[in-house]
Amino acid sequence: MTSPTTLPAWLSYLESLHPKTIELGLARVATVKNRMQLQPDFPVIIVGGTNGKGSVCAMLEAMYRAAGFRVGCYTSPHLLRYNERVRIDQWEVSDDELCASFAAIEAARGETALTYFEFGTLAAMQLFQARQVEVAILEVGLGGRLDAVNVFDADCAIVTSVDIDHTDYLGDTREAIGFEKAGIFRPGKVAICADSAPPQSLLEHAAHIGAPLWCIGQEFNYRVVSTTEAQVSSPLAIAKAEPSPLPPQQWDFDCPLGNRAALPYPALRGQFQLGNASAVLAALAVLHDRLPVNMSAVRRGLVEVTLAGRFQVIPGKPALILDVAHNPHAARSFASNLAALLPAPRRYAVLGMLQDKDMAGVIAAVRAQFDVWLLATLDVPRGARAEQLVAALRAQGVTGEILTFPDPRTAYRHACHVAGEDDRIAVFGSFYTVAEVLQNLRSHG
Repeated sequence: MTSPTTLPAWLSYLESLHPKTIELGLARVATVKNRMQLQPDFPVIIVGGTNGKGSVCAMLEAMYRAAGFRVGCYTSPHLLRYNERVRIDQWEVSDDELCASFAAIEAARGETALTYFEFGTLAAMQLFQARQVEVAILEVGLGGRLDAVNVFDADCAIVTSVDIDHTDYLGDTREAIGFEKAGIFRPGKVAICADSAPPQSLLEHAAHIGAPLWCIGQEFNYRVVSTTEAQVSSPLAIAKAEPSPLPPQQWDFDCPLGNRAALPYPALRGQFQLGNASAVLAALAVLHDRLPVNMSAVRRGLVEVTLAGRFQVIPGKPALILDVAHNPHAARSFASNLAALLPAPRRYAVLGMLQDKDMAGVIAAVRAQFDVWLLATLDVPRGARAEQLVAALRAQGVTGEILTFPDPRTAYRHACHVAGEDDRIAVFGSFYTVAEVLQNLRSHG
């Protein structure tokens, strides 16, 4: 057949190549990687975890770029454009570059079947090598041990958190999931864990393969400095504390290789972001000899970092918040952030989810934060129908106003029509839900 000539045509072709959207395993992708001689000679940081991966990748990218390094960053999924997944120096690569890379992979793979994600992973590394980046940041797509990015060896691996998600692939306990996520660790290379209570399976795997493990609260830590006095809190105490209307403005970081003091809060919202930022600073410390980053670059990275769809506040009235929270762990953080905001007369939830997610767990985490529920059907593979969400709400004892809509865009437009200026609209539950509303905002303002 004739090779596709446009990026949309390539993406459609890649979706049709493999009978499964997800097929974990490294044999296929390793075969093609070796044929293409994809052997990075620059440091590689692999970031895994249930939640927080995107935030950590964005902060690493911002700090290394502020320090003057050429940075490659590969993340997933995207919200509006596939190009969001592959960035060099914080700029999305072009359609032409992606098409050329896909063509090179197609020529090299022969009869080897690759999934959409495997194609994308190889393309990202091929482009990073071609553009001679000085550091590559790779976000795990699913799990870790058998994820395509794990075909590359991490010079530093980060696990942000371990919680229940993707149980069909990773298991239904934190111990099983922790083992899968620890699969990105490498012998002799420092592994970083930002989960304050890591599963025993993760600890044991690091010890078994000889990967020095840095855990938050032990080998590295952060302290919040009050605006009124130099009070210090542990990560665990902070996590349990009630949200403050005037959060502290500075924090300190400590690790065996050095301290960083009087740091600004990350531009990404949420108290939990300090744990993510601490993991980032630990990685910077581990790789300092090869990639030195000064305090100016750290501070700049913290205040300039952006990440769409992570407690993203859209200016205007009524207030609009977008968050891709789609599992109970993320929903608890989302609810905590909402609770810290000023009260609103009416709080509208625009919710759309995939049917294989823990709808009950997400609803239980956020139910106290909303007065009106606008439930949207997601017209995508695995998308839940609005009626399924209604049943989940009823099962959780939610008795407030509940309305159903054929899609997130229609639900959001209804919210805008009925909400008062001082009310609040939150869109959440899936990347698909947030993407559809973001697209609406781009099209109509």
